[in-house]
Amino acid sequence: MQLHSEVVKAPGGAPSRSVIFLHGILGQGSNLRTLARRFVEAQPAAQAVLMDLRGHGKSVGAEGVDSLEACADDVVQTCAGLDVSAVVGHSFGGKVAMLLARRLPSLSAVVMLDSAPGTRLDFRGSELTMQVLGVLESATAPFPTRDAFQLHLIDRGLTQDLAQWLAMSLVREADGYRFGPSVARIRALLGDYFATDCWPLLETLAHQGAPRLHFVVGGRSTVFDAEELRHARTLPDATVDVLEGAGHWVHVDDLEGTVRAVIGRLAPLPLT
Repeated sequence: MQLHSEVVKAPGGAPSRSVIFLHGILGQGSNLRTLARRFVEAQPAAQAVLMDLRGHGKSVGAEGVDSLEACADDVVQTCAGLDVSAVVGHSFGGKVAMLLARRLPSLSAVVMLDSAPGTRLDFRGSELTMQVLGVLESATAPFPTRDAFQLHLIDRGLTQDLAQWLAMSLVREADGYRFGPSVARIRALLGDYFATDCWPLLETLAHQGAPRLHFVVGGRSTVFDAEELRHARTLPDATVDVLEGAGHWVHVDDLEGTVRAVIGRLAPLPLT
């Protein structure tokens, strides 16, 4: 499946390598545009490729089983012909990035933004996401305006900022605005995400020495528990950057810290 993608280049840059940026659940590639732009400004020899994962953004029409493996396969197909040096993924996209480590032999690094490798069958750290899905399931009727959709979400307990962010995924139809992604498909993707244990894969990769593994963790997030944080720090040559003031959306809560972490960890890449 070819995913919708957007390429971000530095002004005047002549990129020879690509870095893939993957968003979290319910998001889209543009969520990471600012981070990607800051990265290519620091690394003009690279271009950033922002992808809408299956079931999201302009890739809502992707067919087949909705799983992490399918998401990773989609990315591989979409970046065919590109020389990919690294992948950066937030939350759900971070686990897709982990699976890409065994699919893209050209990868030198994987950066995971507040994405814990283990299972989380209790939805720890994603309680708000589960609440959002319940609210979205009540938003089935067409809405005459974007504001009407946002007010529906706010009346059901979501914040204005979150409602505005979700409104980015609205599609306009003849009878009004509807939420583009299928909530049922999102639940299927999340179910596989929570049930998948990527620690064995990361342990193998870490002991092989490639690609390098880099964790960026929100200090106020509960996605990583103490044991998972300890586990990440024991992986050979892996790095862990904890952004103390950030929650789960590290690139929103602490953009500068996330930029420093991503640029710092990817600066040594062989981009030329």
